[in-house]
Amino acid sequence: MRLQGKTAVVTGGSSGIGRATVERFVREGARVLIVDRDGETARKAAAECSTADADGRPTVEAIAGDVGEPGSWDQVRAHVTEQWGGRLDILVNNAGYGIKATVTETSLEDWHAIVSTNLTGVFLGSRTAVELMRATEGGSIVNIASVAGQIGMVQRAAYCSTKAAVVGLTKAMSLDHAKEGIRVNCVSPGTVDSPYFQKIAAHLDDPVAYRQALADRQPVGRMGTPEEIAAAVAFLAADESSYATGSVLTMDGGMSVW
Repeated sequence: MRLQGKTAVVTGGSSGIGRATVERFVREGARVLIVDRDGETARKAAAECSTADADGRPTVEAIAGDVGEPGSWDQVRAHVTEQWGGRLDILVNNAGYGIKATVTETSLEDWHAIVSTNLTGVFLGSRTAVELMRATEGGSIVNIASVAGQIGMVQRAAYCSTKAAVVGLTKAMSLDHAKEGIRVNCVSPGTVDSPYFQKIAAHLDDPVAYRQALADRQPVGRMGTPEEIAAAVAFLAADESSYATGSVLTMDGGMSVW
């Protein structure tokens, strides 16, 4: 119960790492707001993850929002102000995606869309969180980067670029806001057995071979699980990691040290 009494916003919290993080936070005592582009899926996830607090209120709620749009963060601010008395303890900038393409294969439209979600979303979310956290007793921001932003990957030009930028933004913010009691860290996952890869495998002639190839990318010989990444996020969100800021916690099964 490291997060007992804490309030948290998790973007992209409907599935994969985001959903596992919501579930972990609730088990550890937090109240959570999911922000997801798919409002129906977000509300379903909130209902499935939620428990009832002492007053019978749900511990998980959801709003539909595009993290790359300022208006979505206005909704978050309103929720924190009206429902949580203006207190935000934790922000997890998890929403993100990629496409299979080199620089020449990436359209300008796709480039702008990926930057909007993967990087601008982190910027807007963090700006909102900092403004709320500095008014109370500080807080913890955890960004989800990727090993792809550390080592690069074939045909992932836009994704690698944005995730590398998330690492840089994390380090910059950690310095800017350290004296305000706001810690900023990031988790850098390797290949995680998430709905993203499961959907791809479902449309292939040999999904077993595809999944084995994904597993073989890590020295440990398997993909990670969303729950393993969520455990790292929970550690950085909790006061247990109070001396950590500007850190990159790499959870990749050894992928980055081949």
